[in-house]
Amino acid sequence: MELIILLFIAVLATFAGGELIGKVPPQLHTPLMSGSNAISGITIVGALIAVGASGNDTLLAIIGFCAIVFGTINVVGGYLVTDRMLKMFKKK
Repeated sequence: MELIILLFIAVLATFAGGELIGKVPPQLHTPLMSGSNAISGITIVGALIAVGASGNDTLLAIIGFCAIVFGTINVVGGYLVTDRMLKMFKKK
């Protein structure tokens, strides 16, 4: 039952996040994405704690591992986009 509630929360958060991001103007999208890297870093730390606390539960370990992978992709991608954006404003 607890897993169903957690999956419901994850699906609800996914739809809410998609709606919020869809309404952000293009001029603000990159700076907001850059600021969200800290939140993704917190997600990675939480996923590491969850994987460590999963014990012998394979499903929890797999879900935690996926959270670590997706959080890492988000952080690295955000920093790459931010770096590219900042290079556009440097004088040559």
